[in-house]
Amino acid sequence: MQTGEKSKIGESHPGRIAPSKGVRGSGTPIPRETLEKSLAAARDALLRLQDPKGFWVFHLEADTTIPSEYILMQRFLNRPLAPELKERLANYLRLRQLPDGGWPSYEEGISELSASVKAYFALKMIGDSPSAPHMTRARERILGMGGAARVNVFTRIALAIFGQIPWRTAPAMPIQVMLFPRWFFFHLNKVSYWSRTVIAPLLILYAKRPVCRLKPEEGVQELFLEPPSKLRNLDGFVPGNIRKNLFIPIDRFLKWTGPIVNQALRRKAIERAERFIIERMGEGGLGAIFPAMVNAVLALKVLGYPDNDPHVVRGIKAVDELMVDDGHECFVQPCNSPIWDSGLSLSAIQEAGLPPDHPSVTTAIDWLFDQQVFVRGDWADQAPKLEPGGWAFQFENDFYPDVDDTPKVLIAMISAGILKKDAYRERIARAVNWVIGMQSSDGGWGAFDIDNNRTYLNNIPFADHGALLDPSTSDVTGRCVELLGMLGYRGDFPPVARAIRFLKKEQETFGGWFGRWGVNYIYGTWSVLSALRNVGEDLQQPYIRKAVQWLVSRQNSDGGWGETRMTYFDRSLAGQGPSTASQTAWALLGLMAAGEAEHPAVQAGIHFLIETQNESGGWNEKAFTGTGFPRVFYLRYHGYSLYFPLWALGMYRELTTRNKTRQDEMRLSRPTNLTLPALK
Repeated sequence: MQTGEKSKIGESHPGRIAPSKGVRGSGTPIPRETLEKSLAAARDALLRLQDPKGFWVFHLEADTTIPSEYILMQRFLNRPLAPELKERLANYLRLRQLPDGGWPSYEEGISELSASVKAYFALKMIGDSPSAPHMTRARERILGMGGAARVNVFTRIALAIFGQIPWRTAPAMPIQVMLFPRWFFFHLNKVSYWSRTVIAPLLILYAKRPVCRLKPEEGVQELFLEPPSKLRNLDGFVPGNIRKNLFIPIDRFLKWTGPIVNQALRRKAIERAERFIIERMGEGGLGAIFPAMVNAVLALKVLGYPDNDPHVVRGIKAVDELMVDDGHECFVQPCNSPIWDSGLSLSAIQEAGLPPDHPSVTTAIDWLFDQQVFVRGDWADQAPKLEPGGWAFQFENDFYPDVDDTPKVLIAMISAGILKKDAYRERIARAVNWVIGMQSSDGGWGAFDIDNNRTYLNNIPFADHGALLDPSTSDVTGRCVELLGMLGYRGDFPPVARAIRFLKKEQETFGGWFGRWGVNYIYGTWSVLSALRNVGEDLQQPYIRKAVQWLVSRQNSDGGWGETRMTYFDRSLAGQGPSTASQTAWALLGLMAAGEAEHPAVQAGIHFLIETQNESGGWNEKAFTGTGFPRVFYLRYHGYSLYFPLWALGMYRELTTRNKTRQDEMRLSRPTNLTLPALK
């Protein structure tokens, strides 16, 4: 079956997927009037949320560690919180406490020790009495999980900053890291962008070891099973983990030699870390992500920068602007996501039928072009001759454009016919060239860097979160291949051929693909199937049929799809979980990309979306279906439950009426004649 050919129910194909059994709505025709009504309501809801400047930005919610850390930061900076803000932050934390007393790392999750310690600490600092029932339950749960001595590295550092445990308990991260040569086993350019921006200011804190003295009633000594002053090295040998154990003696050696390091060398390293921060600290703060932004402000203050210094003022302002306040409770976002939200919303409204000349489309494109990045960021270390031209994730993050947003923005623009306008062709060419130039040697793409895959670094004691790196992933690779397909490139194009080999290698034995930035295999599989469709892969190949079969087999009895965050721990749970609107949409988009628009499973999924749509035109979804770090940090994109279902409904209508989507219509039949130096 060729790309774009409509699948007919009952048609005989090799590996034809059996109709769904026992699934509500399976095989039931969808009245066209009902579909149009649902589609219009969702489209109008999304259009109402577009900013007059042309962009969309939805709230991005993480777990309670972010608002907890915000409270701790204000205490360090001696910035008293306004009483009403203090109470709303406390409300947010209290309302997310679990019945057992702890706090989870995502909605509907189980108690997680580090999140619980930070929430308890923040509430106590705000003024909640340790004898209050909710605080008593929290303390008992924390002690039952082993106490605060067992928290992760970042929480341990926070406790050290406030004098609750000795600095010696944190794993060694000497300031001399800033001076390490590139060939050394550890170098900042060998870790991911998020690690780089978090570590650089943290090294200053390690070097200076500040302690913010608290009142006795503000501390959390009661969360330890033994006196914190007696604690020493909390990172020990792990039975059977040879790599991790090799780094333990290095950690001990660095701690022992730290006090005797040449002071001139130490000052030089501190100056380099300081320069790293200042050079990259734009209006959006360092790295435009909360942990790095906070660390940068704390580091500058420790170095003696006054409160009115422009860098300090700008850094605090960027953090404060992440606040979301509804008048009853408030939380702090880990970052904001306007480029991502705008690119995906633009694709959704076009598949929902908005023409390319509609004001919502044209203003979105104009705004997105204004955000294109022409700065040579850290990525240029691995590609010194590659010209910039991508997009970042946030409003401002010029040093760190990403290879996930850029293809999505370009795909949305190309769907609007932007290639027909000569005025934009050079800008498009620069962006496409940048994406191609960012391909890693394994054929895949990471999110921010090339070949950022030195896995041994995830074994150093500091990296207990296991996410120090930015290797190639299936979902990001799928996005890049999908873009190249829009430009007319097919499987014989060398970058595409290498990418397809990578994707075949990465396919799981059950048929799906891992989702690094979304939960989880449903997300990754949608991305890959969309890519394979765009580059003209034969959709009847066994490996593609296997993916389709897996998606169909994971459908819930209510017609939807869902997937738990626990799949990052246990892949046997892949594709299992309560149905959500966003994950249902991903499954539908994946199946329709694979030529299954009229499959009973797709019909049932569309029924699910229509039946669960709320009165405002969107869908109610509390689940965290976005991923920050697998196993550690998850995200709730508040826009996912609107633009992805809208996209799926629109694509279904187009494929079951015209047999082509907007992407199909705008996809080139032969390679574009854009000038792409990265291919030379």
